[in-house]
Amino acid sequence: MNFISKYLISSIKKLSKKKIIPLHEPIFDKNTISYLSKCVHTSFVSTIGRNITLFENKIKKITGAKHCIAVVNGTSALFLACKVLKVDSNHEVLVPSMTFVGTVNAISYCNAIPHFVDIDEKNLGVDFKKLDLYLSKILNVKKNYSINKKTNRIVKFIIPVHLFGHPCNMDDCIYVAKKYKLTIIEDAAESLGSFYKKRHVGTFGLAGIISFNGNKIITTGGGGAVLTNSKKLANKIYHLSTTAKIKSKFELSHDQIGYNFRLPNLNASLGCSQLKKFKFFVKNKRKLFKKYNNLFNNNPYFYLLKENFFCESNYWLQTIILKNNFFKYKNLIISEIKNHGIQVRPAWKLIHTLTPYKNSPRMDLSQSKNIYKRIINIPSSANL
Repeated sequence: MNFISKYLISSIKKLSKKKIIPLHEPIFDKNTISYLSKCVHTSFVSTIGRNITLFENKIKKITGAKHCIAVVNGTSALFLACKVLKVDSNHEVLVPSMTFVGTVNAISYCNAIPHFVDIDEKNLGVDFKKLDLYLSKILNVKKNYSINKKTNRIVKFIIPVHLFGHPCNMDDCIYVAKKYKLTIIEDAAESLGSFYKKRHVGTFGLAGIISFNGNKIITTGGGGAVLTNSKKLANKIYHLSTTAKIKSKFELSHDQIGYNFRLPNLNASLGCSQLKKFKFFVKNKRKLFKKYNNLFNNNPYFYLLKENFFCESNYWLQTIILKNNFFKYKNLIISEIKNHGIQVRPAWKLIHTLTPYKNSPRMDLSQSKNIYKRIINIPSSANL
């Protein structure tokens, strides 16, 4: 067996006696059953019910956002934000290649073109200093937007992704956005409970999104939310998420093409029960990081990704990055660890390499390629 695999297996097994150690499992208790049972007994299990509003209010309290619209998943949340902000076929949207495919698909749903940008090794978010230099060469900056000199398309939006719960450098993001007239739409799908300079991520741009998928820090089964401080934007997103239905005593009418994306009350009930233990989840995940950090301290094979200065990460997925001379062992390590009942995974395949996006514009992505060859997510459950 590979020497790095042996080291990781023995280290991780010190934390759990389970035969199978999941990558990230949800935690349910009697409180969960109680919430779901009460919801079922009301018969309001679809897109009308008090728990939807209750869940949204709790998310607003955690994030500090003025408005929260709960929907069926993070991808639909990002699509709605893009749609209402009028991302369309005339636009290129700056987005990292290292992200979940849903981030980029949301851009494509609006018929816009993703323009892939590189990441920073320190936090796996956008490398804004490198991006600044790149944009200075390829853009003509106008009064309200910029033009790509080569494609003549408008570059008006940027989607920074707070990967694995680690906040991007939002000061640099805001600087670049102002300089090149970009609108910020944050993908904080994995980052509920993460803060940059004591401000919750997903609240720096005009809109931000969060996911509540089954593997996230709290789950609604499937689910997501749009965060915004704009009442006008929130009203438009809510309207579109409810099939653009017009309020009326008798008529069932719709004033535009809407989407049936509203989070069901049953799912919101699950979310409300999860939020009862949210602080416990975050506290445990941060404790888990410290345990891993102690176990892996000064090892010669890899380093553990940690929050940057001014940042507070929820440590959604604990992440190791192999040192450059060990990258060739990545797939072998993953295979051998899985054979011992420990669930680990690589990062997503870089999006610019996927068939639908091979011809999309991109900057030099050398850092994304380098990190992709070396990154492994390891067990991260709050009850590990």
